[in-house]
Parts: sequence; structure tokens; C-alpha cells
Amino acid sequence: MGSFDEGWQVICDYFCKEKKITDVAYKTWISRIEPVNIDFENSEIVLMVPNDFHRQTLMRCYLSMLEEAYKAVFGTTFETKFIIPDEVDKKEKEKFLSNEQSADAGYEFTFDTFIVGQSNKFAHAACLAVAQNPAGAYNPLFLYGNSGLGKTHLLYAIGNDIKNNYPDKKIIYIKGDDFTNELIESIRMATASEFRQKYRQTDVLLVDDVQFIGGKERTQEEFFHTFNSLFEAKKQIVLTSDRPPKEIKTLEDRLRTRFESGLIADIQPPDLETRIAIIKRKSEILGLNLDDDVCECIAQKLKSNIRQLEGVVKKLKARFYLTGEIPTITTVTEAISDILNNEAPPELTVEKIIDEVARTFGVEADDIKSQKSRRANINKPRQIAIFIVRELTSLSMEAVGKEFGGRHYSTIVYTVQQVEKNMKTDSLLRETVEDIIKNIRDR
Repeated sequence: MGSFDEGWQVICDYFCKEKKITDVAYKTWISRIEPVNIDFENSEIVLMVPNDFHRQTLMRCYLSMLEEAYKAVFGTTFETKFIIPDEVDKKEKEKFLSNEQSADAGYEFTFDTFIVGQSNKFAHAACLAVAQNPAGAYNPLFLYGNSGLGKTHLLYAIGNDIKNNYPDKKIIYIKGDDFTNELIESIRMATASEFRQKYRQTDVLLVDDVQFIGGKERTQEEFFHTFNSLFEAKKQIVLTSDRPPKEIKTLEDRLRTRFESGLIADIQPPDLETRIAIIKRKSEILGLNLDDDVCECIAQKLKSNIRQLEGVVKKLKARFYLTGEIPTITTVTEAISDILNNEAPPELTVEKIIDEVARTFGVEADDIKSQKSRRANINKPRQIAIFIVRELTSLSMEAVGKEFGGRHYSTIVYTVQQVEKNMKTDSLLRETVEDIIKNIRDR
């Protein structure tokens, strides 16, 4: 059998094809699992998850589904062991930092495995300079570009390089929304001081998708002080986003100016030659022999997302070790179709919209939906949620009212009209709504 990373991809495909859970639930809980190890002799699978809350939710709600997927894919049952980053030893932490647990493939997110082209040459050079001279080259470094173009790869490459050259330095990698979740959990558990100590005493802070802290007042307040503390102590900060700081409309000005105070580098979609090079490099790493015409076929059909290119190669490898099927133009076309279907934007559900509005304003989603909750701090988020639901879904006014605690359709009509009217004169409201919509579509 091939590496567990490849097997895990087949398990993920099983979830997507069989529609065992909603797209939102899959993206929230399953897609963030990192495969660590599969032990056939002892029938055990080890999976890395971001935090204990994530682990408890998986054990409570999704364990039986995972076991069903193991049976369908591997033909046998396994016991699942969930681990979180704080529980693994130093060696495993370094593997986690590389964001790749495949021992067979040996693939890591390093500068050596990053394919450089015209579209990313500047960003790559900036990241390399930061890795070689932390806090002495560009601080902060802000990378931006669309999803799937290599920002996360470069972020991990910086971490791996610094870890190798400066083994005593403390490095933290965190996603923007996970920073918010950790902050909320620290408040709930009265461990705010430990939270601050963790982030303000690190040597290198790598924050992926920082745009997701926009609009969240408490998170931005905490991140502002963390940023200042690290910057004044001459510690390295690297941030990534899907857009430049000036286009994160819900970001506070004091954070925006700090993000713009260092170097900003963008990453554009790769050209044809770079795409072919990426495909060949990934196939070599996975030990898969792809003909030149197959590589070119993939590169011609997938033009804007490196993650999709690598996904197709993984799919072909999975088919090969499961069925012995040699990659051809026909199988490539089928694999590309599967990837595009699996990575199509999930349906914009009312639940997803309300959850994002709730995260932005730091309130409970249930309060936004409830007819009973009339607290002042809920009114604005509820009005915005109603407006966005009406904008992004095909639900009638009556149907929207039912989603929000059974409100009468006339209330929904009035709310939508008021938000539309206010957005014309209130630029902050308009930018907040636009930012929330963009975040909903990007998740």
C-alpha cells in the first residue's frame, strides 16, 4: 500500500462522494484532520487535530462515520487515536510543522520543494530572506493571493528553515480563525494569561488567512497587542491573506497600518511551464510515472490552483495503488472532473451565513436566529444576517423569516430594505457586509 497520506485522501473522497455529512461540516471538522500514521498490525490509525475541542467533537459526532469510511476504503476496521500538537514529541512536532505526515513520500513544505516561476518569484525570494535572517530582513512580511497558490507552503517553508538553522527558536503556526477560537476558549476557561504568554513569547509567529480576524473586535484587540509585543521585541511575524491589507475592509486601521509597515508580496496563478513543473515534481515525490502528454493535459485544464494540480496527481496515485490503473488522458480527465466537483464552492446555507456573521460580531449564532433574544448587541448582526441570507440564497422572504425564529415576512422585507438603505450612506456597514460575504464564499 502507498503512504497513509494518499490513503487518507481516498477516505476524504469517500466522505465527499457518499455525502455522509454536509459540505460545511466536512470543511469544519474533517478537512482539518492531518493523517499521522496507520498501523495495520495493531489496527490503529493516528490523526492530528488542531485542538482538544476539535478532538472531542470528532469523538462525539463523527467517530462512527470515520470507522465506516475505514471499512469502505481499507476493507477492515481500525481504532482511531486523535492527538493534538501539544501532545506530540519534538520529532513529530517538526513533522507537523512541515504539514505533511507521509513517511513514504518524504514530502515536506520546504523551499526545495517549492516550484519557482514568474508568478511567485518575488514572494519566494522574500520568504527565503526572512528564513535566513528572522526579524532582520522584512518584518512583518505579508503574503497575499488567491487560495491554492502556495502561500501556506511558503509559510511552512519559513518555519522549517528557521527550525533547522535556529533550533532553539520557538515557532508558532496558526490560522486566523483558530486564533479567534483559542482566544474564545481561553476566555471561557479563564486562561487568558496563558494564551497571551504563548503568543507573546514566541520567536516566530506565522499566521495563515489573517483576513478572518477582521471584524472581530476582541480578537483584533488581542492580536494588536500581540503584534506590538513581538515587533518591539524584534521577533519575526509573517502573515498570509487572500487579499492585501487595504482590501480587508473590516480590519481595524491600527492593524492595517502595521500589516503594511513591512514588505507586501503577492502570488499570482502559475504559467503553463510552472504548472507542468509542479505536476512533474509532485508525481516524482509520490513515485508515480506520468507521461509528458498526461502532465500537459493536467496543466492545460487546471490553470489557477496549485492545490488542484497536486490533488489530481494524488488522485491518480490513489487509483494506481488501489486498482493498478495506469494514468492516461482518459483517467486524467476523470480525475480532474472529480477534483473540480469536490472542490466546487459548497452550498451557501443559512447556517453557514449565520455562523460567519456570529463569528464576526462575537455573538452566538442561536441568539441571531432566536425570536426571543432582543439584546441590543444582537440587533445589528441579526439584520446583517437576514440581509445576506436574502442576497446569497434563493429563499423567499417567508422562508427567511422561518429561519430567523418564525419572523413575519413583512419584518424581513423591512429589515432588508433598511440594511440596503443604510449601506448607501454608511461605508463601514457596507464594507463589513462585503467582507462577511467574501469570507463566507472563501470558506
